[in-house]
Amino acid sequence: MAAKEVYWHLPGFCYFRVLNQILINLMHTYPDKFREGYRIGSVYGTFPGAIWNGGRVVFGFTGKQDIQRVLDIYNKQNIPVRFTWTNSLLEEKHVYDTYCNLIMRLADNGLNQVLVNTEVLEQYIRREYPGFPLISSTTKRITGVDGVLEELQKDYYLVVLDYDLNHDEAALSRLEPYASRLELLVNEVCFPGCPRRTEHYLQQSRLQLEYDVTTGFPCPNNTRERTFAECMERPAFISNEEIAGYIDRGYVNFKIVGRGMPQEFVMESYLYFLVKDEERAFIRERMNASLRQARAAMRK
Repeated sequence: MAAKEVYWHLPGFCYFRVLNQILINLMHTYPDKFREGYRIGSVYGTFPGAIWNGGRVVFGFTGKQDIQRVLDIYNKQNIPVRFTWTNSLLEEKHVYDTYCNLIMRLADNGLNQVLVNTEVLEQYIRREYPGFPLISSTTKRITGVDGVLEELQKDYYLVVLDYDLNHDEAALSRLEPYASRLELLVNEVCFPGCPRRTEHYLQQSRLQLEYDVTTGFPCPNNTRERTFAECMERPAFISNEEIAGYIDRGYVNFKIVGRGMPQEFVMESYLYFLVKDEERAFIRERMNASLRQARAAMRK
């Protein structure tokens, strides 16, 4: 296992920018305290207010200079920024959105990536921005192995596996020949088989398009605590011990869920999955100290 490169895809390149910067810096400063062979494969998310965004609503706006600044934070360390362009309700009129196209032009350097789930946007990006590797999103809700195999025959850099299949041994065995091109969500908080998951994605897509900041969604699986400890009890969770087995089988792309979650949840996820057990307290202390410094600097 030690000889393999294992790639971790982190949430919130914009929303969790400071936390992600701290983590990346610590991985450079204290490489011996992190699990061997682990690399940051990408940092995913969106700039606030982009109507192509899906999965989770993110309102707001980011100016051109700030967009470039955030891109540079990751790209100068050779880390791709991955856009969650997975709004399920996009039509042809939406692909010409000025703001989203500005983001794409600024990020068009051959390193950054795009998650897709609609044909109209995928074809537009392939035509107008062919330098972006495309990734098939879990929001497509492909829960059958034959459907996943069909996706793998297409020109996608990676295919994100639906978390319903995380522990489906029959499915994982059939998919093993393609393991290096599949990405697994390791800390998903929802329950497998949720009958309202597709409806939730559609609702979030509608809110993003309409800038609706007030409408909620009555999720039947909503956790009361929203903590990492509670997430570890969820059926789709993949533990560190189990991840070792996945890696041995060739699965080397793992996605840490965190969009829409508290920062503490994301931080504890990083500590659990990326840091050696015996070094967790040390890295936690360094993270907290850096966060305090960042908050103090912002108050000045």
